[in-house]
Amino acid sequence: MKKFRKVLDGLTTSSPGGTIGSPACGSTAGTPTAAPTPKEIDVQETLVSENFQLCKTVRHGFPYQPTALAFDPVQKILAIGSRSGGVRILGRPGVDCFCQHESGSAVLQLQFLINEGALVTACADDTLHLWNLRQRRPAILHSLKFNRERITFCHLPFQSKWLYVGTERGNTHIVNIESFILSGYVIMWNKAIELSTKTHPGPVVHLSDSPKDEGKLLIGFESGTIVQWDLRGKKADFRIYYDEAIHSVSWHHEGKQFMCSHSDGSLTMWNLRNTSKPFQVTFPHGKIQKDGRKESCKPILKVEYKTSRNSEPFVIFSGGLSYDKAGRRPTLTIMHGKAITVLEMDHPIVEFMALCETPYNNEVQEPYAVVVLLEKDLIVVDLTQSNFPVFENPYPMDIHESPVTCTAYFADCPPDIIPILYSIGAKHKKTGYSQKEWPISGGTWTLGSHTYPEIIITGHADGSIKFWDASAITLQMLYKLKTSKVFEKPKPGEGRAAELAEEDPFAVQMVSWCPQSRVFCVVGISAHIILYRFSKYDANTQIVSLDVRLQFESEDVITPSENENNPCYSEPGSHSPQPHHQHAASPGSGTSDSIKDSIPCLKVKDRVVRVPPGYQAELVIQLLWVDGEPPQQITSLDINSAYGLLAFGNCNGLAVVDYLQKTILLCMSTLDLYGAADPYQRLTRSPRRNRQSTSGLTELSDNQQSIDMERSKSPTSVKGPGRKLSLPTDLKTDLDHVNGHCTSPTSQPFSAGKPRVPMGHEGPRLTRRGPGRPPFRKAQSAACMEISLPVSHTEGYASRRAMLQQFHGVTMYSHDEHHTTTPYCWSERESRENSFSRSRSSSVSSIDRDTKEAITTLQFGESYARKNDTLPTPCLWVGTSLGVVLVIPMSIATDQEERMEEPVTIGPSGAVLMLKGSVLHFGFLDCMGALIQSPYEVWRDLNAPEDPDRPRRRKLVHFSPFSSQDACGEGHLAVLCSERQAKVFLMPSQLCLFVHNITESSFVLRADVVPVYNSVCLACFCANGHIMTLSLPSLRPLMDVNYMPLTDMRIARTFCFANGGQALYLSSPTEIQRITYSQEMCDNLQEMLGELFTPIETPEAQNRGFLKGFFGGNSHNFDREELFGEAAAGKASRSLAQHIPGQAGMEGMKVAASGAVGELARARIALDERGQRLGELEDRTAVMMTSAETFSKHAHELMLKCKDKKWYQF
Repeated sequence: MKKFRKVLDGLTTSSPGGTIGSPACGSTAGTPTAAPTPKEIDVQETLVSENFQLCKTVRHGFPYQPTALAFDPVQKILAIGSRSGGVRILGRPGVDCFCQHESGSAVLQLQFLINEGALVTACADDTLHLWNLRQRRPAILHSLKFNRERITFCHLPFQSKWLYVGTERGNTHIVNIESFILSGYVIMWNKAIELSTKTHPGPVVHLSDSPKDEGKLLIGFESGTIVQWDLRGKKADFRIYYDEAIHSVSWHHEGKQFMCSHSDGSLTMWNLRNTSKPFQVTFPHGKIQKDGRKESCKPILKVEYKTSRNSEPFVIFSGGLSYDKAGRRPTLTIMHGKAITVLEMDHPIVEFMALCETPYNNEVQEPYAVVVLLEKDLIVVDLTQSNFPVFENPYPMDIHESPVTCTAYFADCPPDIIPILYSIGAKHKKTGYSQKEWPISGGTWTLGSHTYPEIIITGHADGSIKFWDASAITLQMLYKLKTSKVFEKPKPGEGRAAELAEEDPFAVQMVSWCPQSRVFCVVGISAHIILYRFSKYDANTQIVSLDVRLQFESEDVITPSENENNPCYSEPGSHSPQPHHQHAASPGSGTSDSIKDSIPCLKVKDRVVRVPPGYQAELVIQLLWVDGEPPQQITSLDINSAYGLLAFGNCNGLAVVDYLQKTILLCMSTLDLYGAADPYQRLTRSPRRNRQSTSGLTELSDNQQSIDMERSKSPTSVKGPGRKLSLPTDLKTDLDHVNGHCTSPTSQPFSAGKPRVPMGHEGPRLTRRGPGRPPFRKAQSAACMEISLPVSHTEGYASRRAMLQQFHGVTMYSHDEHHTTTPYCWSERESRENSFSRSRSSSVSSIDRDTKEAITTLQFGESYARKNDTLPTPCLWVGTSLGVVLVIPMSIATDQEERMEEPVTIGPSGAVLMLKGSVLHFGFLDCMGALIQSPYEVWRDLNAPEDPDRPRRRKLVHFSPFSSQDACGEGHLAVLCSERQAKVFLMPSQLCLFVHNITESSFVLRADVVPVYNSVCLACFCANGHIMTLSLPSLRPLMDVNYMPLTDMRIARTFCFANGGQALYLSSPTEIQRITYSQEMCDNLQEMLGELFTPIETPEAQNRGFLKGFFGGNSHNFDREELFGEAAAGKASRSLAQHIPGQAGMEGMKVAASGAVGELARARIALDERGQRLGELEDRTAVMMTSAETFSKHAHELMLKCKDKKWYQF
């Protein structure tokens, strides 16, 4: 525990003007500096570095780009491999484990060691891995790397320790699973086929042992050749040469016949008695045409032939449809007797597998379900019912139902919010599922003791919002909200309907949620904001719409209209826009050639609508087109239920809305907010000769300097050194790579309209973006963005800066960024960036002309706007991309009736503070270092029936810094964090107490003040992949971990921190990765995870009967060890494959140790229980002995009594 005391030090107290922006207030990275304080600040900091450790906790969602599937029929667990080398192992709900191959190679095939707690993976780098599943975090025990041959197929017989491996050359090798050493026994392709055959049979596509005799191995080659190899005799029993390529083979359980699927869409049945030709050839989906020929069909990629005791066999296959049926979706066909059922899938089929009652291949299979792995979904079909319904999937596999565009994470929520959201969401669940239990039910999982309510919110490209219960490291869908229902659907006849056909105008950009008041706010990509209130009752409501004109040009002088009430503050002569309260005309009402003005991008429903229980829209705010320019995206938002206010901003300015009175309070450009307190003292800007849009990411410039500036800063430029960024154009895919690079989800080459030139003699107007086309396409969601960054220091910084511009979606000027007249003078630029105090230069005038100062963060709270304030008042803290922080005071009536009638007044800007870089986050502490939460209104249901005895009144909860005055007097601490720097100010004196330069070579993407260990810290995520925590208020570094290199814009867009030392991000377009930086959470993680392996008795094989055993061959006499062991087969060539021991790193040892500790603990518990039972048994034995002695005594006495009596005396 470290105690910080900062005491007044004579006359050395620096003025606020001296601290702001002065070199004395800066420091080198990692060295916090302190300034004297006017009052004694006594904060005991309890956090130390030992409290923090970074580790991954759990991954949710559907495995991205799946490639392989496996199932353990005894343990009942499922494994899915992916293209990136990941393996997901699923059991009962709560049992969900993610493993990752370090090589990152695609997983080709998975094979469980059935009921052994192990898994074999075959990867595209021709390596076999053996995973130990008998620990909560699986680890690799052995690896075997093939050097000269490519692995194509693997087969592991049940209860065998010898793995058959087929290769691209057509050879079959055999691996000992226990030692992971290659056997000297090899089936060469030229021995398998006849010597007279002149062509290579192709790669091995199938391997299986005969159900009738384990000593017979069936080998299928791609060309159509099938060989049954006698392992004992080392010769071929028979060879089949078919003229169609083979994709898969499946045995009948008796081992007398098998079925093959072929590339021409046919199924062939073969009998071992006559292998010269198939005894049955069928084209399940091929019809005979008029000319008598069969129509050509697509390949049948896989077939499974499963028998049943009480019914006809099941033949299940994928593919095989005729080519002429264009547009048909992928299908799975189930043939049961004469009935043929075709199940259409929403996505291509990757793999499927029938789940059977028995693990033995020589018994009646009795299939009860089919697991179908699709490219973007996992489906399980119930085979026990004739209509083949699907099971309801208990896993959160539909996170990516629409691409995820934003995330929010709320830990330690009010406990009543999850049940009520679930009860509302359960009413809208789909029906028609199978009534049986989910068949993948393996493993064990219990609710840990370290759990609290957690909610994850995901926003999607189609405008939907999903609430997820994330408690106890699980994920369950609670409630879904569709924001698109607020708006009218574009009619086909409207001019912009065709342009919007392939776009997502309702895509969610950010969300703001107050769990206590249940007020929810959504920001959409079309520059719209929707405010929702929660109600348990349905209602008829008319949505109120407010239109805001928030567009500022350098030459525009807009004055308030006389007939409008504009209560906002403005300086004399300032540029004040016109707030529009009326509903604007429909965006489709004008022609495409006319200049659109005062029109929103979307049209709100203007009629009374019936809304179900749950979140109900109350207010919609839309930014308007101005003079043919679409509105800029909204970059920041905050809502406060206690004040009844909503604030938002973009690169043009700031607006504040009173959502209780449905009025606009403030609508002002960022420059006008300063008034006379502009720290940059910007000059009056003169109109440009060619009026151009300043809202895009690229512009037409009339001088070389601005052209060079754009080259150095635009994320869409391809002329800068060290990087080449391209924008994806495919609108249908989830992940689109153009030359290996993609861009931010919120940026386009022209984020708010293309640059234009005036009509007339100066030149024709350029073709513009269509009216209302927001800068968002399906391929550009947060779920699918990737950006490649260079690794060199100087060039890398430029690209990372460009990435931040993409991240915010607008062109912004940062306080660190200088643009020189030399096109690529990186050394000079870098040296200037490292200097904080800068003189006024020509670059400032170029800033005024070519860029805008965006509002990057907003925060309502009780604070002090001016130095002479004695009491805290409601304030709005505003942070900009120039590193400027403004504090705007407000006057809000406290009485409920007055609040609904009297207008809220907003005063002129108070404090002006400065940081280095764009401002990211605000946090407030009292003088004891405790976190001050924003005030809120306790939730009340506005649609509930009126109770005359208990009238509904607003209940406000305030966390005022004034409550701590007994301890340290008036005031509070303000924690400000920018992309480069963190500062702690004492309010109201506005003195900078502590400064910490977080990074010099990168920039912060996400920052948050989070409670952890009954204290508070500042958590930061940087673009170079570092995750850091700083103590508060001293800004002492506690943790700095290089977590991952940021090469993916999706991570930057979706990363968010939560209370309790947790965070999450979208690791792939379909998966959410949760991490923790709390040591306590890492220590308890083993307890929270589920067990993959549970001890289960292996089912006994059925009695085959005397006749079947007599005539069924000598399969049980087959000894693989005798054939494949080193004594008989010798050693394999060392150059063929290389054995690699399991993980030797600390993480693997730690996982193994934790697993061993868990096993020891369980063994100790089992011994204690056994000892207790033995003690109980001993007591029972003693009682029985006493009882036996008593019985013996009584029997002896009775015998003596009756010994001398005659029989007739009884």
